[in-house]
Amino acid sequence: MVARRIVLAGAALAVLATPALAKKPPRPSGFEPSLPEPAPPQAQPATGGIFSVSLGYAPLHGGTRAARVGDSLTILLVESTTAAKTAGSRSQKSGGAAIVPPPSGPLSFLKPDALNASSSSTFNGQGSATQTSSLNSVLSVTIAEVRPNGTALVKGEKKMLVSQGNEWVRFSGIVRLADIDEDNTLASTRVADARIEYAGKGAIMRSGRQGWLGQFFNRISPF
Repeated sequence: MVARRIVLAGAALAVLATPALAKKPPRPSGFEPSLPEPAPPQAQPATGGIFSVSLGYAPLHGGTRAARVGDSLTILLVESTTAAKTAGSRSQKSGGAAIVPPPSGPLSFLKPDALNASSSSTFNGQGSATQTSSLNSVLSVTIAEVRPNGTALVKGEKKMLVSQGNEWVRFSGIVRLADIDEDNTLASTRVADARIEYAGKGAIMRSGRQGWLGQFFNRISPF
């Protein structure tokens, strides 16, 4: 009996140790840094000079500006958006009718204003919506692809682990290499097809969200 328990315990440990039950690796976010391909080792002939291109070369007209895959540059996030919309409508309608009964005959007992009728309807509606958002931050990204027309695809992310959860800023877009200044910085307003994500998860983020039961009743409520 004891040997059987030992065998069962060993089998359970073997199942738990299998790679299939191991923790799955995180899914790629699409903002991973791009690294340059390592150059194959080449034997450099001894020329007797102190200058070697393989040790790094920066031309005078280009300096050390980011221009190759894997080079990093700094994006200044200076996004600001303000939108406002106002709508209003108003309608009014009225009408009236009057019938004067004859002074003699079977309807002579009616008063002159007994058959007067009138109707009116009024509608007044107003709506207003305002939205303002701003994002100011600094994020370093890497060049993922250089294109023949002088543009490059950049992407990167910054993750922060705080006491109440995780926060991250992700950025990708297309930049002109000519717009990069000598400090390798570029404003986000000069990036085409920019994709910016600022999100997080944790106790603070969950406290700012409505619960699932409240979301359910909001969906089915007719009011």
